[in-house]
Amino acid sequence: MAEDQLIEAVRAGRAHLVRDVLRAGVEPETTDADGVSMLCLAVDAFDGYVAEVLLEAGVDPLRPLPDGSTPLLRAVASGHAGVTVALLRHGEDRLTEEQRAGLLACARHWYETGAETGLRRATGATGPVESRRFVDDFDVTEYHVIALGGMRVCDGHSAVLTCLEAEFGLRRSFDDLFARALARADGEHADWWEATAVLAKRSDVEAWEAALALRSDPDPLRRQFAAALVWCFLIVDRPAPLGEWPWERRAVEFLLPWVTEETDPAVLVSVLRGLNSVDVDDPKIEEVGLTFRTHPDPRVRVQVPTMLGRTRHAYTHPEALEVLAALARDTDARVRASVCEVLYEFEGRSPAVADILAGFLDDDDQLVRIKAVSGLADADDPRCVEGARLIGPVDRADADDWLLDAAERYAQRHSG
Repeated sequence: MAEDQLIEAVRAGRAHLVRDVLRAGVEPETTDADGVSMLCLAVDAFDGYVAEVLLEAGVDPLRPLPDGSTPLLRAVASGHAGVTVALLRHGEDRLTEEQRAGLLACARHWYETGAETGLRRATGATGPVESRRFVDDFDVTEYHVIALGGMRVCDGHSAVLTCLEAEFGLRRSFDDLFARALARADGEHADWWEATAVLAKRSDVEAWEAALALRSDPDPLRRQFAAALVWCFLIVDRPAPLGEWPWERRAVEFLLPWVTEETDPAVLVSVLRGLNSVDVDDPKIEEVGLTFRTHPDPRVRVQVPTMLGRTRHAYTHPEALEVLAALARDTDARVRASVCEVLYEFEGRSPAVADILAGFLDDDDQLVRIKAVSGLADADDPRCVEGARLIGPVDRADADDWLLDAAERYAQRHSG
């Protein structure tokens, strides 16, 4: 049955298949044999991509569930901020004040109780919990998934609460949000990033001045938060009136001296991310990048390829391609991938660039191989044909067809 196909696609996390089945006319509010809706299955799996497809098909995040809750309330309890926001934005305009209060109360309860204790209370189960790191590309952040007694949640309830408060216009002080971030002490975790993003979106003087003051703090974690906040200032959408402020230049003036002073690698990575995000033509940024080409920490070396100044068709520094060629042979896969990322779409197709890309054709990372083939094909380099054979089997349903078809386009251009 078509409904079974939808259930199977949702459980498998195949958003593209979910979309195809729904387009064929299957009812998006379908429930499984246990009466669980498709949206709740996506929420329980922390699958933002499937949830988005269902929401776009008209599934109601405020639809009452048999237990008296709603999918949105279930998302709040799940501890996954990205899924919560996805559902919230498809139902926020219909929320009553009572529902808003209920969502905040649920988020606050889980935040104050903690994921493990909350699970014990909800399930009545005893014994040790299971915990695993969960890197989620839907909202580009990380969580721990905590499981106990047949139930599991993400440990991002601080992030969920921070999101809801911001969406509902409840302004938390800088100190409150700063404390929430540092309580996690993990620069990649959702709790940290939501607190940082909410402060950055305000684009106010309080947050900016606080970041400046933290630059010289003896605690590296506090310095890392300051650097992350400056980076967020550069990448988030800002209110129009403050958008006229010279944030880019201020960030350069703040971050460039910091680079030469910082000794902690994790903090240094955040500072370099900020410099990589400014839209300012300053040769000092490139020179700084070159100084870190052999840094012992690969997280630092990953930032170097993006820092090398370039126009659409040429690298401006005489050593740039030499440095990229060396980093393309780096022992760390992340560094190699960063080189491929900046080169495969680069329009300045010189023999040196093509040679670097050709070196990725046997890389262990399949996506790197795919992008290298695409870059060579766009450069009209015949090595893309053999490279395409080295890519190996690909699940095209989950891949970018434009990338995968690059060698075929090359062949068509040269067919007779």
